[in-house]
Amino acid sequence: MSHDILSDVLRSVSLRGVLYYYVSGSRSWVAEAPASREIAATVMPDSEHVMEYHVLIRGSCWGAVVGEPPVRLETGDIVLFPHGDPHVMSSAPGMRAPGSSQMESKPEQLPFTLHLDAAEVRVGIAPDELCDTTLVCGFLGCDLRPFNPLIATLPRLMHLRAQGGQDWIGQFMLQAVAESKNKRPGGEAMLERMSEMMFIDAVRRYVESLPEDSRGWLAGLRDRFVGRALALMHDAPQIPWTVDELGRRVGLSRSALHERFAEMVGQPPMQYLANWRIQAGASLLRDSSATVAWIAQEVGYDSGAAFARAFKRLVGKSPAAWRQQMAHRTQQSHTHTTGATVLPGESAAIQPERPL
Repeated sequence: MSHDILSDVLRSVSLRGVLYYYVSGSRSWVAEAPASREIAATVMPDSEHVMEYHVLIRGSCWGAVVGEPPVRLETGDIVLFPHGDPHVMSSAPGMRAPGSSQMESKPEQLPFTLHLDAAEVRVGIAPDELCDTTLVCGFLGCDLRPFNPLIATLPRLMHLRAQGGQDWIGQFMLQAVAESKNKRPGGEAMLERMSEMMFIDAVRRYVESLPEDSRGWLAGLRDRFVGRALALMHDAPQIPWTVDELGRRVGLSRSALHERFAEMVGQPPMQYLANWRIQAGASLLRDSSATVAWIAQEVGYDSGAAFARAFKRLVGKSPAAWRQQMAHRTQQSHTHTTGATVLPGESAAIQPERPL
């Protein structure tokens, strides 16, 4: 495949990572997070959709979407919750935290540290000899609109087991520990970028693990014909593509490509192209000062008016109004007030309270 479609989408939907906390636990412990939509405006105000992740750097524990079977994590494992579901991390399966401690503002300095054990819950890093388990936890943000084909195709829980030779993941763990203890200048920015790299690697590993008969956008990326058609549309959305021309370029008949594409991706090729053109245009609106007329031509529309009509149908507002909204969101993010040191939406307990 000549075009890196996954990178294309991740750039266009503003993937951004942040490492928020470093949690150590001993004996019986549990931490529970609400649905990310309840805390998104606090932890990542510049992101429309928020996901949470946990990297286990020591010991073993359990992770679960509330109401679903838990998975056991061992040292080096990663668990992500792509749809922002409420979830539980605990020393044993079936545990729930009894209360809630919503975060009112972002901690003044990250990562925030917490130690949980059967006797107390306290802020700060406990000595290694007192810890059975250590987690590095954080958030990943992105936009869902106008068009994000990635998130819908991911499972509610992604469990990625430790792999030998994944040296950079090991370095991420060690660096997170060092930054938690020492908090050097530039540490937050470095951990944010490493969080984004971790997510991209997790998605790639997930794609590689998909069965041959899988369906969905990610499965389509690796399909010989659908993947090539996607690459053509992403590489040059301004071309007046037809299913006939795409089929000719990838080596399938019009009807065969239409059927194969719709079966795998969940929508016909021309609908996908229309959605991607609007997403590509939205990225240019957000990241440049180019005129609507120029952007329209760049993404395959004959005129600014035609692009504006299509944009409003999908997004619900005009390109100018959407650009203004994005600028306001960015300004809010830059001026977001920091405050009390509290876990972001987490509640913690020292004993199991009720079954999942």
